[in-house]
Amino acid sequence: MAVNLVNVEAVDKTYGTRQLLENLSLGVSEGDRIGVVGRNGDGKTTLIRILSRLEEPDGGRVTHLSGLRLGVLTQHDALDPGATVRHEIVGDRPDHVWAGDARVRDVLTGLFGALDLPGFPQGLDTVIGPLSGGERRRIALAKLLIDEQDLIVLDEPTNHLDVEGIAWLAGHLRTRRSALVCVTHDRWFLDQVCTRMWDVQRANVYEYEGGYSDYVFARAERERIAATEEARRQNLVRKELAWLRRGAPARTSKPRFRIEAANALIADVPPPRDSAELMRFANSRLGKTVFDLEDVTVTAGPKELLRHLTWQLGPGDRIGLVGVNGAGKTSLLRAMAEAAYSEGDRQPAHGRVTVGRTVRLAYLSQEVAELDPEQRVLQAVESVRQRVDLGKGREMTAGQLCERFGFGKEKQWTPVGDLSGGERRRLQLLRLLMDEPNVLFLDEPTNDLDIETLTQLEDLLDGWPGSLVVISHDRYFLERTTDRVFALLGDATLRMLPRGVDEYLERRRKAVEAAAAASPQPQGAARERPAVDARAAKKELQRIERQLDKLADKESKLHTQIADNATDFEKVAALDAELRAIGEEREGLETRWLELAEDV
Repeated sequence: MAVNLVNVEAVDKTYGTRQLLENLSLGVSEGDRIGVVGRNGDGKTTLIRILSRLEEPDGGRVTHLSGLRLGVLTQHDALDPGATVRHEIVGDRPDHVWAGDARVRDVLTGLFGALDLPGFPQGLDTVIGPLSGGERRRIALAKLLIDEQDLIVLDEPTNHLDVEGIAWLAGHLRTRRSALVCVTHDRWFLDQVCTRMWDVQRANVYEYEGGYSDYVFARAERERIAATEEARRQNLVRKELAWLRRGAPARTSKPRFRIEAANALIADVPPPRDSAELMRFANSRLGKTVFDLEDVTVTAGPKELLRHLTWQLGPGDRIGLVGVNGAGKTSLLRAMAEAAYSEGDRQPAHGRVTVGRTVRLAYLSQEVAELDPEQRVLQAVESVRQRVDLGKGREMTAGQLCERFGFGKEKQWTPVGDLSGGERRRLQLLRLLMDEPNVLFLDEPTNDLDIETLTQLEDLLDGWPGSLVVISHDRYFLERTTDRVFALLGDATLRMLPRGVDEYLERRRKAVEAAAAASPQPQGAARERPAVDARAAKKELQRIERQLDKLADKESKLHTQIADNATDFEKVAALDAELRAIGEEREGLETRWLELAEDV
């Protein structure tokens, strides 16, 4: 019989006037692998903090098994900024000791690419203080995973990991003996790792057996029988279930729910997208030409990210872009966006991007656009447009679309400055869609969005007639919203992958193995450099990176201003001149960065 590790008994928790948990009782046993889902703000993080005894409940009690070895990854790490990566991850253990530990080798290679942490300026001896939030989070995750625990509690562990990192983490957790409680919005990850689900809703937690696929079916069945949710919500769940059941087997873990019941529940649900109808409608809105790239070379300083690329984005195409970090995914979208926003005046270093005359591009970048913090949510949306045409005779008001994206009637009058990061991301998406674009570029659109909002976005995109390019580390969202996957594998080419993300991971694994076999480690003496020169170069690298981040922010704001003032040719010319000046400054800094990086 499995031993109970944690007991939560009659727990209450209130923040201000809002009750997040009410009379809650549940437990975690040996071997449990529990995924926690729910809307942002409904209490997922509060639940696991109380479970881990990082936060006290207002009522009830939480008991742990005596001697419980507990590992917790929170959204804010407790790393010492003055310590090195080596000290935080392996402590005082000598190199020959930790390097001989198979788990340590697996964790460092899986999360950082190699034992010497090639992405960090001084490898394991890098000081933590200047590192980015994503780098610190990977360090905190590595520190947790190299130890043995009875229970691991993870809050958004896939944040800041790429597709390869997420696949590695899923495989690693499946092989561990520890029990697991995990909050994440990554549905593919939930299906790969979890065998039970907790759904946090309205101060209660509903428990389901199985992974995410099983949870979707069970929730749809429960809501159908109880008839407690509105018809729109039921239809969305049934639609997602239909996609899960009819999709490729590789998209989900082996389903454990009753196949006959699932098929009966979705018998009258049509496929998520009518591709033929959408293609016809997209052709009528866009014509034959959307984006044509001919012999295009995309560069970052002297480095060629893409070389002699000839590629076409056609009407109604739904493309997913995957690739190693730094391969040029965002740079490719930016080059196409610059050509569109400048009406063909701004072109890549070599080659030409031809943009269709009817293209109305909306580009969701990774940065959240600045909005007036005093403006209300509904006002921020209505300032773009009062109503939006969704195609096929569907029309929605700004208020209706706000509700669709989780901004209820009361929330619509919340000042933008009071919104969370995820809510601002939702508002950014809303404003883009309200402008009735016919081409969408989405760069990491799933950041900070909860599963319910992602489902709403996917449903909206199902009937959206236009061309779509998505960069995302969220496999589920990528496969759910796109029809074809292209990859940038770091060799300056763009390849279509008929088998999607699975084929990408196979290619990457073979490439890494081939590189490791062909590149023997250099001798320590050959790698020595004068310490003073190296330190100075690394400091200058960090300074340049900060400058590049600031220039990227300026460029993003200028692109927005150009789009907002498209009919004021004099202002657009002035803004374009400023953009060119920033581009020249950026190229100079990138060139210097690459020189220093090569020296270091």
